[in-house]
Amino acid sequence: MAAKDKVYKCLNPRGVEQPEDIFPLAPRLDTIDGKNILLSLAGEPDINIAVEKLLKKNYPNVNWLRKPDTAVPLSDEELKTTDAVVAGTAF
Repeated sequence: MAAKDKVYKCLNPRGVEQPEDIFPLAPRLDTIDGKNILLSLAGEPDINIAVEKLLKKNYPNVNWLRKPDTAVPLSDEELKTTDAVVAGTAF
């Protein structure tokens, strides 16, 4: 058997993924223009500052609100006035 005829088989170390049913927690917004979106990022400030600047540049018609820590739950006022949340952690 020549080297080019060799067939190698290997197993995926992640295993076989089973399909999952996905259920949204809330309906999608029809548009984000004019919406209040809470930006809650924790971790590396270098990355978070860049993400915040990029979002504000790409979506100027959004009212961006800032929350300094993702571990702090939203207050009652924030729950009433916030249309969506972008949360993330970068360490």
